[in-house]
Amino acid sequence: MSTDSLSFGLGVSLYSYTEDIGVTMTVEDCIEDVADLGASGLEILGEGHIEDYPSPSTAWIDAWHARNQRLGLTPTLYGSWLDTRRFPGRSMTVAEGAEQLELDLRLAARLGFSFVRPKIGVISADLRVDPIWAEAVERNLELAEELNLVICPEIHWPTVIKSPVVEEYLEFEERTGSGQFGLLIDTGVFDVQRYFRRGGSASFQMGTGGARPPEVPFVPVSDLAEIMAHVVYFQAKFYEVDDDLVDHYIPWREIIDVVVAAGYTGWLSSEYEGHQEPYRAADQLRRQHALIRSIAAGRAEAGPLRRQVPD
Repeated sequence: MSTDSLSFGLGVSLYSYTEDIGVTMTVEDCIEDVADLGASGLEILGEGHIEDYPSPSTAWIDAWHARNQRLGLTPTLYGSWLDTRRFPGRSMTVAEGAEQLELDLRLAARLGFSFVRPKIGVISADLRVDPIWAEAVERNLELAEELNLVICPEIHWPTVIKSPVVEEYLEFEERTGSGQFGLLIDTGVFDVQRYFRRGGSASFQMGTGGARPPEVPFVPVSDLAEIMAHVVYFQAKFYEVDDDLVDHYIPWREIIDVVVAAGYTGWLSSEYEGHQEPYRAADQLRRQHALIRSIAAGRAEAGPLRRQVPD
């Protein structure tokens, strides 16, 4: 999965172009831009980026594969949704959740993806997931193995790495012993400014209906080293890289140190979530990739890193 001399792959999530899609760019335009900026991995949201989801035409699927082959892009992660509040007056059942996940796994496999991120409804302010998640996922582990897919729930702010949410996922992984399950780290959890920057102002954006935590949690990058053995994918969330290729929010040097020291060879998939003006995402993605490449190149010149991940 490596890109050029990198030990890991660089990709892009089409979510980065949310404010451009349908306004200044088509989905196809965005995919072309991902290739143009030098990325090799492509991440999508099933419901948001697949025409006629969940039943795209054969022509659409053929065009998808042909375009990726022409551009040299590898489908990486397929984002799916388990909307546990879909039905008014009641929660989604385990059977319904398992059925939804199965649908997305099969579609992801048809499109050539390796990872599926099920975004599951939450029940608390620290993003504890609906209890149906474990059985819904477990019912699909054999299918995931058959399709050569890895199911990876997302660790997303304000969830912290040392939390009941992550403990629950790790306990599930240990109990099932499945190689088709792992963790997805959203690098927004390492925001050193301790808040999300959105539209130029600090804000607490939960949308879960839960009570606000007493303070915005801060997650040190050292916590990442302790769970790297379970991490299968990174959404390289960021908000802004300035004209000098400096990111004042996400500590990329420390993150890449841990990634390289762990021997990680998977994907860092850029997810831009900063100011949303036309074409800004395309510019910011290029800046972030230049920053990550420069850091990685500097690390390579410095020689082997001291191992930071516990044996």
